[in-house]
Amino acid sequence: MERRIITTDVMEEEEAETEGSLRPQYLEDYIGQQKIKENLRIFIEAAKQRKDVLDHVLFYGPPGLGKTTLAGIIANEMNTHLKVTSGPAIEKPGEMAAILNNLQEGDILFIDEIHRLNRQVEEVLYPAMEDFAIDIMIGKGSSARSIRLDLPKFTMVGATTRAGLLTAPLRDRFGVLHHLEFYTVEELKTIIIHSAKILNVEVEESGALEMAKRSRGTPRLANRLLRRVRDFAQVKFDGRITQKVAALSLNLLDVDKYGLDATDRTLLLTMIDKFGGGPVGLDTLAAAIGEDSGTIEDVYEPYLIKNGFINRTPRGRVATSLSYQHLGKSVPDET
Repeated sequence: MERRIITTDVMEEEEAETEGSLRPQYLEDYIGQQKIKENLRIFIEAAKQRKDVLDHVLFYGPPGLGKTTLAGIIANEMNTHLKVTSGPAIEKPGEMAAILNNLQEGDILFIDEIHRLNRQVEEVLYPAMEDFAIDIMIGKGSSARSIRLDLPKFTMVGATTRAGLLTAPLRDRFGVLHHLEFYTVEELKTIIIHSAKILNVEVEESGALEMAKRSRGTPRLANRLLRRVRDFAQVKFDGRITQKVAALSLNLLDVDKYGLDATDRTLLLTMIDKFGGGPVGLDTLAAAIGEDSGTIEDVYEPYLIKNGFINRTPRGRVATSLSYQHLGKSVPDET
């Protein structure tokens, strides 16, 4: 898949470093997800008063909404260390056992993409999360025996974009589950203004609002658009990001007023021009635009469906009247 500026994945090492510098460190600095913040504040305060570890926490939702940031905030609020790993990086049960055995009392273990842990590794986590112990096999054959090693008390923070792929035994061992929602335009505007101060970029409120409208409800994307618009403002204008500068820059980047890029528009135009607006099957649509069906389903469709450009029906995907209007097409008469 061609790298898109509006992808919600971290794109390169430089961006990862910049994103890290823009991350809030404490709950009071975190913008958005108000209900999650309020609940976490209570759970953290209660754990600190009891001088106990926080219960295991699971964050789930689309990428770029702040799951990793919240894990770091929990570690800072609890005044402890954060150990970071990811599901695909742990291939063997012994690797997971080693990670758990190296934890200190009260540490936060953050596992990103936790749904991608293989089943053998996952089974090591069950006694670790429930009883703070791991079972290790020593020896081979008839002389093999199992011993239980006690672990220091720790908090596991899991993050996943696909909560439905988590097994029930693993999901049930998390005491705190939070679903992260897409951000409002006002919240994204506040984030952009705050990030601009850190990046030493002069941005007007109207310019921040224009970028926020095109950020697809995602802080990571809002910060990326801010950096790209900053480049245009620096080279082609006077360095200040106004509404006009933001709009012109984002139009040059092919990001329209709804946050759609050329790939999104190609998908919608294909549905309208080649298939009469649908219904069209996913595999047929994928073949028509030369893209993998899984990529369409996981990357393109969620935002288009959420914002009313596409409907899913039992017979296939259907372009809505909003798609026709946005692309300047005549809405067909219903028969």
